[in-house]
Amino acid sequence: MDIKTHCARITGPVSYQAETGLLLDIPIGPCLVERHTASSIEVIWGANGQCFAALPVEAIEAAHERGHLVLLD
Repeated sequence: MDIKTHCARITGPVSYQAETGLLLDIPIGPCLVERHTASSIEVIWGANGQCFAALPVEAIEAAHERGHLVLLD
């Protein structure tokens, strides 16, 4: 499996569905973005990388186009 990892920054609202079913925003700040499959990308954040959410590629592309997710590399 070929996993591509990028350093990124959340600069505006990027939502994900939590385990509880609530729609939450990924906190503004640094993160990692990893593409695992053709249709899913994981966003990883937190001081120790302890938080993550798998989002559809379309959601990541939309956040990037709005300037809410900025790739740093």
